[in-house]
Amino acid sequence: MATSGTAATAKNAPGTWRNWAGNVRATPARVVTPASVGELQEAVRRASEEGLRVKAVGTGHSFTAAAATDGVLVRPQALSGILSVDRTAGTVTVAAGTALKDLNRDLARQGLSLANMGDIMEQTVSGATGTGSHGTGRDSASISAQIRALELVTADGRLMTCSEKENPEVFAAARIGIGALGVVTSITFAVEPLFLLTAREEPMRFDRVTAEFDQHVAENEHFEFYWFPHTGNCNTKRNNRSQGPAAPPGAVSAWIEDELLSNGLFQAVNSLGRAVPAAIPSIARVASRALSARTYTDIPYKVFTSPRRVRFVEMEYALPRERAVEALRELKAMVDRSGLRISFPVEVRTAPADDITLSTASGRETAYVAVHMYRGTPYQAYFTAAERIFTAHGGRPHWGKVHSRDAEQLAAVYPRFAEFTAVRDRLDPDRLFGNDYLRRVLGD
Repeated sequence: MATSGTAATAKNAPGTWRNWAGNVRATPARVVTPASVGELQEAVRRASEEGLRVKAVGTGHSFTAAAATDGVLVRPQALSGILSVDRTAGTVTVAAGTALKDLNRDLARQGLSLANMGDIMEQTVSGATGTGSHGTGRDSASISAQIRALELVTADGRLMTCSEKENPEVFAAARIGIGALGVVTSITFAVEPLFLLTAREEPMRFDRVTAEFDQHVAENEHFEFYWFPHTGNCNTKRNNRSQGPAAPPGAVSAWIEDELLSNGLFQAVNSLGRAVPAAIPSIARVASRALSARTYTDIPYKVFTSPRRVRFVEMEYALPRERAVEALRELKAMVDRSGLRISFPVEVRTAPADDITLSTASGRETAYVAVHMYRGTPYQAYFTAAERIFTAHGGRPHWGKVHSRDAEQLAAVYPRFAEFTAVRDRLDPDRLFGNDYLRRVLGD
């Protein structure tokens, strides 16, 4: 099929697109893989002329239909790589389709690093930032909060540059734009000289970790923990900057912890639990005791991230940090008294307040509580019960994870919600970048 003079790849019948978890599917009319910003601009203009909607998709790690479309699906992976490094300003500009794993490795080779990141690095930089992906941090916030500038193609095919000084109202919104404002082409991140982190992983009882939660957050640069439902057991992780020397896990111990236990055995355990749900509490008690304390020191991305090969569906809510412990205790009580069988641990992380319009941490100190279910296991009852607890505590759902909230409900927990929708109305009045998910969460 002709591509209007571009070298962008196009297909008439690309088949069905599925996300990583397999819970979202879409059949676009056309898929394009632009090899340049100019090709992307032309693809957007052409779609507009044909009355087709446009969505960009990364690696599909979102659990919502944020990237689903029946129109033109843009795959930006050909727009990849570091475009420039400014060591004086402490920034790196990277093309939007770059995978986080490639960015992290390239930065490390140049003696640089992001300040903080999530625990998965398969996503593209635009996909991760656009949905508000985050790690855990007392002082350092999400990847989106580390953005210093970005460029995006708007609905009229223009290339817009945004920063605190240039189009600042768009910059405030587009750092977490959920794909509603345009297609991001490049992102400039703040970076710093490569440093070392010492990680301390330690089992801890639920009652103790919740009683000492504020203390752990205050005393550590990066604190998180996992609670194993049907037990009183948790595993904690504390990451703090270190003078070194580097002392990464040994090859054998790393394989045992990160591959055998966290992926291979965990896959088998979840498969057994899906087949025999009644066995899950017993399995959880054994599995939660299998982890032992360990300490290691390495460069940031090797400490922050870990391989995730067991597929799941996830819901995560951002709570006011002062409400997190109460919500967790309610969640545990709900699971204990229910007939639910939960084989995945509950993950708890934190973030400082930031100034991004629709950030889950916008304007408030935040704690994140994430619940998961093994792929193929019914999750609705568990997620509905958990969501009821989280929303009662003023929770905000992660934009890329399962939730049932709509625009009216979200406007009540985001003080700057109307700012975002006003920017959207100005940049995309005809909803070229719209889809059913955005209609639900942002309104018409």
